[in-house]
Amino acid sequence: MKIAIQYLNDSNGKTQAVQLPLSDWEKVLDKMKMYEQSLKLKSDLKEAFAQVNKMKKTKHKKQTLNEFLDEL
Repeated sequence: MKIAIQYLNDSNGKTQAVQLPLSDWEKVLDKMKMYEQSLKLKSDLKEAFAQVNKMKKTKHKKQTLNEFLDEL
């Protein structure tokens, strides 16, 4: 994705802001949302696998998938 970016500088030449077309900004936002959803899913899966490993190490009765779904 090629984005036409304009940089806004202060009187000393230091970059203070950037400007881009609204259509490009909306594409950037869409990509960010997609990446956030992907990171959330990865985080949730990592936590779920950690919980499974913890449950495997305990001797308590485990809940079956059917029991879990019946609670919903």
